[in-house]
Amino acid sequence: MKHLKQIGLWLALGTLLLGASDLANAQGRRGRGEERSQENQAAREQRQQERQNRRQEQAQPAQQAQQPQRSEQRRQEQQQNSQERQQRWEQQRQQQQQNGQERQQRWEQQRQQQQQQQRNDQQRQQQVQQSREREDRWQQQRQQQQQNSQERQQRWEQQRQQQQQNRDWEQQRQRQQQQQQQLEQQRRQNADRNRDRDWNGRRDDNNRDRDNNWRQNRNWQQEQQQRAQRYQQDSQRRQNYLYQRQRVLEQQRRLNQLRYQQRYLEQIRRDQSRLQQWRYNDYGPYNYRYRRGSSYYETNRYGAEMLQRAINDGYEEGFYAGQADRQDGYGSSPEEAYGYQDASYGYDAYYVDLGDYQYYFREGFRRGYEDGYYSRSQYGRYSNGSYSILGAILEQILGLQPLN
Repeated sequence: MKHLKQIGLWLALGTLLLGASDLANAQGRRGRGEERSQENQAAREQRQQERQNRRQEQAQPAQQAQQPQRSEQRRQEQQQNSQERQQRWEQQRQQQQQNGQERQQRWEQQRQQQQQQQRNDQQRQQQVQQSREREDRWQQQRQQQQQNSQERQQRWEQQRQQQQQNRDWEQQRQRQQQQQQQLEQQRRQNADRNRDRDWNGRRDDNNRDRDNNWRQNRNWQQEQQQRAQRYQQDSQRRQNYLYQRQRVLEQQRRLNQLRYQQRYLEQIRRDQSRLQQWRYNDYGPYNYRYRRGSSYYETNRYGAEMLQRAINDGYEEGFYAGQADRQDGYGSSPEEAYGYQDASYGYDAYYVDLGDYQYYFREGFRRGYEDGYYSRSQYGRYSNGSYSILGAILEQILGLQPLN
């Protein structure tokens, strides 16, 4: 390499010399000065290169002797660097694990806090919902209590009116019974006087008896007509009470009982139309007696037929009323039915007191209600499109007997 460099230098110098000669020839003296300067510079460079080469040749054995030491130092440095990197990596891994654990702990804490917050929210919502439910239940209970109070008030008012009505009817019945007893007593006294008179004065007595009988029959007819008028006048009050009870049934949603009551009302209207066209007839003297409790009362054929009809009509109306309460899911209570409370359907107001008629109507009604409510035929039967009480039961209730 040194020789090649020298050759290259010489070639360059030759080129420069040729150029310099050309320049010298062109430039003259100035060119020659520069050529010498370049030659001196080239010589200096050559000498400097030679010195560097010698120093390198001298330093090469020492460098070769120091090379194993440097290799060992580099190996130790590499091991130390590797250990340091391993330690840094281990520290970083531990730091990452610690950071991961801290993040896991923070996440777990946040999750627990969120769960606790959710539980608290749920508890608050449940408490709010429970509070609303308690408020709704209290409101419903209050409304139910108000409704029950109103219903109790209405029932009490109805019972009070019914009791007042029963008292009025009972007083009327007692007055009528007293009048009947007075007329019966007069009739018996006249009959006794007729038996005590002798045959010679029988003609005059018969004339007087005919006069007395005519007066008594006239008084009896007037009393029956007055009774019929009072009954017809009282029918409007009964119908007003019926309308009040109809509103109560609508509030209780007892639809079947309401339909039965409307049916009963329609029958009462037809019965009123029939009574307006009815005319009084003399059906003869009292020739039957009937039992009410432990006492016996007398009536004629028309009155006996009306009492039998009262028991039969009461049984049929009671059957429909009991059937309606069963269909409505209502408890057995025949006394609450309007048919039982009114008990005047079919009454003509002649030859039988209203209180007696109602008594036998209700006796049939109670038995019909039980058969209708429990779907049985213990006291009656169904025949020809209507319900009627058994003959043995009717005879047991009425105890009707003909008078000799």
